[in-house]
Amino acid sequence: MENTWIDCLRHGEPQGGRCYRGSGTDDPLSELGWSQMWRAVGEQGPWDLVVTSPLLRCRRFAEALAQRHQRPLRVEPALREVGLGAWEGLRPDQVRSRDPQGYDRFYRDPVRCRPAGAESLESLSQRVSQAYDDLVQRHAGQHLLLVVHAGVIRALAGEILRADPVRWYRLRIDYAHFMRVREDAYGPVIEGFNLPHLP
Repeated sequence: MENTWIDCLRHGEPQGGRCYRGSGTDDPLSELGWSQMWRAVGEQGPWDLVVTSPLLRCRRFAEALAQRHQRPLRVEPALREVGLGAWEGLRPDQVRSRDPQGYDRFYRDPVRCRPAGAESLESLSQRVSQAYDDLVQRHAGQHLLLVVHAGVIRALAGEILRADPVRWYRLRIDYAHFMRVREDAYGPVIEGFNLPHLP
């Protein structure tokens, strides 16, 4: 069986600086965010297919990269960021000042203590895993780039490692950094995590 390679690239810094951006906050990349993304990929264009979240902070760069290297582009709604409900668009200091106990409970148990109206991590895991499995099946033996979000990358890593979702937030994923996965006859292997550049 020929290996399938999946490079998952988190978006760069969005306009508006740091805040809780889930699927309900659709800010585009800042000027810095664009430069972070181009720096991360460099002149590389080894991918057979570029797949992107529909949210602007991912999609606009994916469109530009696919056009630069003349690669097909697929917008995959299931790869959008996890919904964060009442925290959408708020800075961490705003959440801490408004609801210090809720903030503390979330970081101690992000599975059972979600913000009001937030998507569950189970729901995130299911939709992301289904989309990932479909991509790997349809594009076996190819090299894919997924332009996505920290929550999506955490969900994929958690699924590959069979890690309890309560531990997903212990994974640091910086702007415009990669997780590389290799799929072979024995399943997925994480070849690199939070990489500023691909090897």
